[in-house]
Amino acid sequence: MNKIVRFVIALLLLPLCVAVTRATADMVFISSTAVSPFAPSALALAGGGVLWVVFYLFLPHPMRAYIVAHELTHAVWGLIFGARVSRLDIQPTGGSVHLTKTNTLITLAPYFFPFYTLILVAIRLLLGLFMEPAPYHLLWLFLIGLSWSFHLTFTLNSLLIHQPDIAACGRLFSYILIYLLNLAGVGLWIVCTTPANPAAYADALTARTRRAYTLTVRQASRLLPNRPARTALP
Repeated sequence: MNKIVRFVIALLLLPLCVAVTRATADMVFISSTAVSPFAPSALALAGGGVLWVVFYLFLPHPMRAYIVAHELTHAVWGLIFGARVSRLDIQPTGGSVHLTKTNTLITLAPYFFPFYTLILVAIRLLLGLFMEPAPYHLLWLFLIGLSWSFHLTFTLNSLLIHQPDIAACGRLFSYILIYLLNLAGVGLWIVCTTPANPAAYADALTARTRRAYTLTVRQASRLLPNRPARTALP
């Protein structure tokens, strides 16, 4: 995709960023009024996230674990789009995976796809097929919070330095797409784990998106020079 086209798409996605942000905030408000922030499930999820931030700030970073997740995410999304995967190479300072084809989502997937979190969710769902209810509910929430925080901290750290993946897709386009997909993921987590339901989230997204683009078009029209009115010839 041409960089100019990506830049234009990025500009067109800016109102959507505002809409998704506000819709997600709506879900946070709904969930906070229905469930106490001191509920055991909320504390377990937040506790895992906070604990990882403490580890990240004060302990050596487990770079190999992140590199493994990064390259395997490229591989998984490559398989989703029909690519053949070969020669997965993991080194202490970097890694690579060879794919027969790529696209924007494959390239940017490690920055919005929380690999370890999705592994935990898959294991949890698999156990749920054999155990009802699946045991240690609060422990699962704690691990999900910890693994999601792992994803977010390393993603932010990666975006602060030069990344070939980001350069290949264009910085503005990459940052906006990564922001949108990560925030949409947060919204999905909210509706899956709190009283905020998917229908409410879909309605909020629709209403906020319509309003954001309506306001954008209105403001853009005000910036355009007014055309002089045509006068009829005598």
